[in-house]
Amino acid sequence: MPTTEVEAFEEPQGREVKPRMATGLILAGLGIAVLGFGGRYALRAGKMASQTLNQTLGQLPEGAFSKYYRGGFESKMSKREAGLVLGVSPSASRTKIKEAHKRVMLLNHPDRGGSPYLAAKINEAKDYFDKAKPGSS
Repeated sequence: MPTTEVEAFEEPQGREVKPRMATGLILAGLGIAVLGFGGRYALRAGKMASQTLNQTLGQLPEGAFSKYYRGGFESKMSKREAGLVLGVSPSASRTKIKEAHKRVMLLNHPDRGGSPYLAAKINEAKDYFDKAKPGSS
């Protein structure tokens, strides 16, 4: 027990909170709140961006990112179709057409398990380019 009034004021009454510790707790709580609100905003923005991306991709034509042409053959070979069959530009040189024909025929030859119909279309495309370019061999 304190004997004098001065000693009574010097004794701590209960638990003492240090100012540095309180500041740290407040900053930690604010940081957690900011992270929570930021994460909530990011999730909402991500959902909206995902919906917009899916909608945009849905508007693209089918097979837009495909390396191969999706579609049937025309009844009569055209310059565009011949280029698509051989995988060359319609204005390609004779040597490029010859190399492309050889490469595509090696992959699709009927003797190696390829389709006779595809082989016929490949040959038809090469013949179309041979007729279209005068002086070809």
